[in-house]
Amino acid sequence: MNIRTLAFAALTASTLLLTPLVHADNKAIAVDEMEAYLEFVDYGGGVIFAEQIPADEWKKLVVIDARDAGQFAKGHIPGAINMDWRQVLAKRNSIPKDKPVLIYCNTGSLSAQAGFSMRVAGWENVRILQGGMEEWTAKGGFDASSKAAGQGKH
Repeated sequence: MNIRTLAFAALTASTLLLTPLVHADNKAIAVDEMEAYLEFVDYGGGVIFAEQIPADEWKKLVVIDARDAGQFAKGHIPGAINMDWRQVLAKRNSIPKDKPVLIYCNTGSLSAQAGFSMRVAGWENVRILQGGMEEWTAKGGFDASSKAAGQGKH
């Protein structure tokens, strides 16, 4: 074995031995970030109900439909951007931090995971639509706020 082969073998072995430590450090950092977030997040964790959003406020929101493309194609909140919930961090550069962001899925469970990860990653402007598309539709869509207030259609 020549010196180059020995050096390569040593480098490979040390990389393999150190890799778990690097991953362990990254996991520790991630856990610390989540812990800090949970200590200071408001009770609702960024959750908002459809009836809390007046009809004229929807146009000010960046709305992300976190369902898959097939579900999005079958129907979505008008103006929503389709971004699978697993992809929000990978596509984070396309999500503004200076505008309110609303994320939803069918019922709110997957969008809650995506919203949590975004908030831990630094987005303070993210709200998760409680009940997702199902509740939004059942409560009257864009008219949910006025219906809840007993005003009927806007």
